[in-house]
Amino acid sequence: MDVSSMPSGETQLEKTAMAIRQRIAGRALLPGAKLPSIRGFAKTMGVSTSTVVEAYDRLVAEGMIQSRRGSGFYVMRNPQPLALAEIGPRLDRAVDPFWVSRQSLEAGREVLKPGCGWLPASWMPEEELRRSLRTLSRADTAKLTDYGTPLGHAPLRQLLSMRLGERGLLAPAEQIMLTESGTQAIDMLCRLLVEPGDTVLVDDPCYFNFLALLRAHRVRIVGVPYTPTGPDLEQFAAVVKEHRPRLYITNSAIHNPTGATLSPVTAHRLLKLAEEAGLTIIEDDIFGDFEPEPAPRLSAFDGLERVIQIGSFSKTLTAAARTGYIAARPDWIERLVDLKIATTFAGNPVSAEIVHAVLKDGTYRRHISGMRDRLVGAMGEVRIRLKALGIVPWVEPRGGIFLWCLLPDGVDAADVARRALVDDVVLAPGDVFSVSQSAGSFMRFNVAQCADPRVFAVLSRAMDTAGAEGG
Repeated sequence: MDVSSMPSGETQLEKTAMAIRQRIAGRALLPGAKLPSIRGFAKTMGVSTSTVVEAYDRLVAEGMIQSRRGSGFYVMRNPQPLALAEIGPRLDRAVDPFWVSRQSLEAGREVLKPGCGWLPASWMPEEELRRSLRTLSRADTAKLTDYGTPLGHAPLRQLLSMRLGERGLLAPAEQIMLTESGTQAIDMLCRLLVEPGDTVLVDDPCYFNFLALLRAHRVRIVGVPYTPTGPDLEQFAAVVKEHRPRLYITNSAIHNPTGATLSPVTAHRLLKLAEEAGLTIIEDDIFGDFEPEPAPRLSAFDGLERVIQIGSFSKTLTAAARTGYIAARPDWIERLVDLKIATTFAGNPVSAEIVHAVLKDGTYRRHISGMRDRLVGAMGEVRIRLKALGIVPWVEPRGGIFLWCLLPDGVDAADVARRALVDDVVLAPGDVFSVSQSAGSFMRFNVAQCADPRVFAVLSRAMDTAGAEGG
């Protein structure tokens, strides 16, 4: 097999690596077999020895082969048999809390994602991010190679302290720890605050990854019905009395998935119930920057006594340079530092530098202001398109990216989502957000991801078919 006539670079490299993959898949090379020498295989393939070295390194990284010092390269394992279910959408997968995430994250660019929870790439400040990367590339080597501190990049924590203060939350930089993401923040807090078998309260409906993450921690999950002004306080009190939970996880500003906003009255009563029960609250503020005007924050009313606030910039800036934070009282931050060292050792200074560079010069504020205006227009347009299909919002959100909507009578959201996936449209059916599985007639729509008219054409066909068969 001579590839010398092919273009240099990636094509030769991939062809060389693929030749080995095919030999292993065809059992010409069995587990434990020694691969051809670098010089010998370079001659066979008609490529340079450096191309073979790079191809072998790639196969080592894939776990296909291993290097034995002074001996050569050997086959590690056979590739897994081809599974037809892996080709195309996973239509047979249960519609569970992982369903929307798996479909959205694994889908190609041709797939439309009105069910996902992030903005399109075209909405992000691309040039500012590139400028930040260029600046960072010229920094001293230590910034690009050394571990960060466990608390995280100090200038970014100082800036976060100022931003939180603007929302009424007094949190000095020493009470803020940077994380890889909001999800990692909750994961660390669960490791700190609960044990397997403990009870944790969530809103019903709530962000579906809360459910997935809590199940990974083997806790008991109890849902409290959510209203347009916050959790149902009568139900909350009853559940606290009956189940004695250790933790409550919620959004205060622009609730996910409903788009509702916590009222001051509900916030004060909720904190009183939490204090009486010795309940700790994690307040996920990841969508706070989407608000036109700040809503009440449990953490601000509480002063970080029993409320912990988390957030990140994955939704508003970049999910590629993942950066989140935890704001908590000093003794908990101290314990979290030890936990971080034990689990991830240190912070991610590169991502923190990128985020700080965009935040510090006013670029981020301008980006957020423009994004809010753009979302207002998208929200209005999507409401009109959904209304024409008989789909009605549960509330009129004050801001944000989500519409939580009731489908026409007799239409099952999970059935609609499965049918839409056949046409490369990922939807978010209501029961993936619901502990009680009582949201089967609801769907969450990301208005920023609904610009393509095919979303509504596919949705209409899927509802017609699901309604006809359901009837």
